Amino acid sequence: MIEIHDLTKRYGDFTAVSGLSLHAAAGEIFGFLGPNGAGKTTTIRIIAGLSLPTSGTVLVNGIDVVAEPVRAKASMGYVPDRPYLYEKLTGRELLHFVADLYRKDWAACEPRAVELLRWFGLADWIDARIENLSHGMKQKLVLVSALVHDPAVLVIDEPMVGLDALAQRQVKQLFRRLADEGKTILLTTHTLSVADAVCDRIAIINRGRIVGSGTPAELKQESALEDVFLELTYDATLDPLLGAIAPDA
Repeated sequence: MIEIHDLTKRYGDFTAVSGLSLHAAAGEIFGFLGPNGAGKTTTIRIIAGLSLPTSGTVLVNGIDVVAEPVRAKASMGYVPDRPYLYEKLTGRELLHFVADLYRKDWAACEPRAVELLRWFGLADWIDARIENLSHGMKQKLVLVSALVHDPAVLVIDEPMVGLDALAQRQVKQLFRRLADEGKTILLTTHTLSVADAVCDRIAIINRGRIVGSGTPAELKQESALEDVFLELTYDATLDPLLGAIAPDA
């Protein structure tokens, strides 16, 4: 699970995240939505242990990410919005390397890796150099690498970028299977239809604060999720412009 209590992150005079609290339970797919610059990636980086909070507490699988960063990372899989791959490695070498990073025996990780590669149709490419894979294939390989050590928590920033329709369906089905196994999945996305279809609960962040939360059904009680998102996040001063570019507004 992921527990965040009163999280604040400042960069000088700028507050990127302010007093944010949320809880993503075991067995739950939790969507974290917001416009560009709202504080999503800052929060994700703190959860992943890549940035320190100014104040507040973040627990991953019950472990404080600041007090025990190595233990917290060991129980987590993380996919950034712009993952970097060592492209001269083969897929097998990359996964072996990731298993080593988590101090896992490759023999124990290999069956899971092979299963995931087959799920994504990558099994025949495991010994190809990463530089020879398509963008979508690389994105799927990144997901496999985040799961190869069987983490209890998966944190993903924009999981559907670069994926075709079939791959997106595969990812959605995989997320549901992982949640059914009791794993916690926290994801950010700009694709509201993905959040609507996949997430058990959603929190919407704007200007560093949570401005709405609930199940997709709860958020859509009176209007579509897209309308709720815009109502909670867009600047009212932009009304004339919004009307000009949205014919059905």
